[in-house]
Amino acid sequence: MKKALFIALLMFSSSILYAQVPGGMPRRQQPAAPPLPTRQVSGVVKDSADNTLPGALVKLESKNDTISTSANADGIFIFKNIKSATFVLTVSNIGYRKLVKRFLNNDAVPRLVLDPIILKSEATALKAVVVNGTPSITYKVDTVEYKAGDYKVRENATVDELLKKMEGFEVGTDGTVTHQGQQIARAKLNGKEYAGGDVAQAIQNLPAEIVEKIQVVDDYGDQAARTGIKDGDPQKVLNITTRADRSVGTTGRMTGQYGSNDRYNAQLFVQRINANQQIGIIGRFANTVNGIASSGLAGGATNGGGGGGGNAGRGGSPGTTRSGSPSFNYRDQWGKKVEVISSYTYRFSNNNAVNDSYGQRYSTKGSSDFVDHSTAENDSKGHNLRFEIDYNIDKSNYLQITPTFSYSSSNSLSNSMADNVNHYTTGFEHQVVNTVSQNTSTAPTYGITAFYLHTFKKARRNVSLQYSVTTSNTQQKGDKNTDYQYYADSTRNTLVSDSLSHLLTRRTSKNTTYNTTATYVEPIGQYSQIEFTGHIRRSVYDNTAVSDTVLANGQTQQLTRLDNIYNYSFTESRYSVDYRYNGTKYNLSVGVLALPSNLAGNKENNSGDGSTISTSHNYFRIIPVLRASYSWSRTQRISFTYSGDNAEPQFQQIQPFTDRTDPNNIVVGNPDLKPTFTNSLNLNYNNYLPNSKLNLSFNVNGTISQDQITSNTIQITQEINNNGATTRKTINEITYANVNGSHAIVGRYSISKQLSDRRYNLSLNGNITYNYSVAMSNDQLYHNTNWRFDERFGPRINPTDNIEINPYIAYDLSRSFTTLLGATPTMLQTTSLAVDGRVYFLKTFQINYSAAKSYVTGLGRLGNPSPLVINAGFEKEFFKRRNLVLTFNIYDLLHQNNFIQQSVTAQAVTNTLSNTLSRYYLVGLRLNLQKWSGRPSRNGRQLQRRGDGSFMY
Repeated sequence: MKKALFIALLMFSSSILYAQVPGGMPRRQQPAAPPLPTRQVSGVVKDSADNTLPGALVKLESKNDTISTSANADGIFIFKNIKSATFVLTVSNIGYRKLVKRFLNNDAVPRLVLDPIILKSEATALKAVVVNGTPSITYKVDTVEYKAGDYKVRENATVDELLKKMEGFEVGTDGTVTHQGQQIARAKLNGKEYAGGDVAQAIQNLPAEIVEKIQVVDDYGDQAARTGIKDGDPQKVLNITTRADRSVGTTGRMTGQYGSNDRYNAQLFVQRINANQQIGIIGRFANTVNGIASSGLAGGATNGGGGGGGNAGRGGSPGTTRSGSPSFNYRDQWGKKVEVISSYTYRFSNNNAVNDSYGQRYSTKGSSDFVDHSTAENDSKGHNLRFEIDYNIDKSNYLQITPTFSYSSSNSLSNSMADNVNHYTTGFEHQVVNTVSQNTSTAPTYGITAFYLHTFKKARRNVSLQYSVTTSNTQQKGDKNTDYQYYADSTRNTLVSDSLSHLLTRRTSKNTTYNTTATYVEPIGQYSQIEFTGHIRRSVYDNTAVSDTVLANGQTQQLTRLDNIYNYSFTESRYSVDYRYNGTKYNLSVGVLALPSNLAGNKENNSGDGSTISTSHNYFRIIPVLRASYSWSRTQRISFTYSGDNAEPQFQQIQPFTDRTDPNNIVVGNPDLKPTFTNSLNLNYNNYLPNSKLNLSFNVNGTISQDQITSNTIQITQEINNNGATTRKTINEITYANVNGSHAIVGRYSISKQLSDRRYNLSLNGNITYNYSVAMSNDQLYHNTNWRFDERFGPRINPTDNIEINPYIAYDLSRSFTTLLGATPTMLQTTSLAVDGRVYFLKTFQINYSAAKSYVTGLGRLGNPSPLVINAGFEKEFFKRRNLVLTFNIYDLLHQNNFIQQSVTAQAVTNTLSNTLSRYYLVGLRLNLQKWSGRPSRNGRQLQRRGDGSFMY
């Protein structure tokens, strides 16, 4: 019995073991991986609306670790050399509830990537004031961010329509964009340059539907973005970030229009997006009218020079332009480490222009009345190719290489007449100059930039090196035939002298520029660091201009006295040491910058003796560096910046002998010239009140110049006698000098108030400018004072989804005072009234309109002082998605777009008549196509994003 029981028990145990081991064989247990001594811990901090929270404080605590850091500009934090895999994180940020969470992780994993940490808003009730969600506008240290979902646009709208809804933006019909009074220079999509950086291409083609955020960034370059060291002046860059659910798909837009006077407009836009992958084709071919006033500003005038001036329209030479600009853009992630960005653009343009202008010029010897008329045709072509490769070698090393190539060519033909009547103290002069000229030029340019960054184990410690070289070679050929006529009085009845000049000129200009920049960052505390920067720029120039005269028999003869052959180099070094503090509310950078520089070169004397003159100048200056900002919250900040910059004299300005290339304008160099040094002070205040939907932006910028380089024109009078008739002519001897005293201050403001769920937007903005310029004439100092007062009020009204009304009123006052003899003060006043909008009816029909009336005083005798410009259009949508649109547009219905632009400088007042070819119509079709397939993911996990919209693979 016991034996049987033992056998049964043995069989039962064997069956259990057999069931536990596959195939009936015993399985050897795998030993656990040994724990690692240290590990890296990283994560991202967001709010409940999936927005990252830069600057959030993160503290990690365990039995072996106690360390704190703050999230970077993308909301990402990283801890290195963490000893324990079990720890407690404490995360806090102003306006959000503190989060304390314990983490238990595998101690054999070298890199721990935590799930996104979500902070909830700490809404506080204060007398019925409640903050709901993320504010529409967020102000960061170098970025203004708009939440696109808070601004409503109609289906199939493009980004430019979205920008018009946002506070502080002004969008021109030509695609130019200003933000709070400062122009946007380049465009990016998800953090990388888009379509070669062309702002118009980006905003006029990308659909508004795909946008999650609009960012306006003070961009100091890729090296600054990686190292955190800011040097020089930033560019304003528009960064468009896509919605996550619109980051995989294809969008396209095709437009074809044809109209009167052979006007046409054809556009093609196709863009494929898949996370960081972007492939697109953009093309535009058009025959348009240039020099036409923009909507709301037609009929105005401009007062430029010194303190700036009004902006009555697009400007440019009146006429027509046939143009095309096909382009290709490509961006892709090649694995986890390599990203490639490239773009190619081909542009061609054939411009026919007609210029008519009149005005006065001034000097210490009196005033001159002039009338100019010219016609010109310019045929130009250009290629631009850019390629960028970003290689994340490993977690500590990064390499970027960017080769570029461009090629431009042009062929121009012009015919001009200049009639000048001079009322000088030395006597009366009347000169008429008729010129026919033809010029051809080619200019290939090659360049490459390499940037390397190494980050150390210690947080924020890094070293970088950037090197670039750019080479260009411009070749020009000119044929200039000039007839100089001198008359005895203000009429053309008595001709005293008539002389002809026919010159053939060949110019070659070679330039190679080398740039080397090295930086090092050493953290000295949780929020502070020391930054070292060294930058050396060397530019080498080789210029040759050789002139031949064409004799009466058609033969040519070289004019050695008009030759201009010289080569020179300019080397500038910038060495700086800065202390920087990056706190939650405070940001401070203070330091010192040393600026040694050298300008040296050789020039052949065109006296014909074969001699060569050498020149070398050394300059040195110490400049303080100061940047400071304070943020009360994510929606309110104030910042202050001081900067100084050297502007070296051109080599021709310091050449130690006379240049007689132009016999009527002789140049005498000044070898004792110093560089111009400009002190710049900039103060910004921004405040967005989310509950009131009120945005306030103020900016004050002041500049003071030391040793400003100015031209000093000495007028030499010669008497002309012929058959008893007598007159005079003036030869200008141009020299250069350093003067002090020039300064300017510009104050800008922008106030926007949204009402009734943004159906009504009240916008008031403008600027006040004061400019004081010091210059010289005939060895005598004089000054010009310019005031400008420019105010604009432009509400946007959308009472229903089917009605858009955008009225506009502006007042621009410019006054100028010059101490030169005979100069009279100018006062130009422009009052502009305008309205534009759209009306949608019967679901698929639309009428659009724009009308602008201007009242201008102070322009003088020519032009229409109060033009009324009316444009109108009609659209009909087809299909279920309304993506096929029939269009009809008519421009300048009353044919009154013949305004005048005025330009005021210390030496002259010039009035230019605008286009008279502005009335035409276009009829055509527009097709919009889109298809999206969800959020980007890898291995079943959605990709996280950086603050600039790029995806982390």
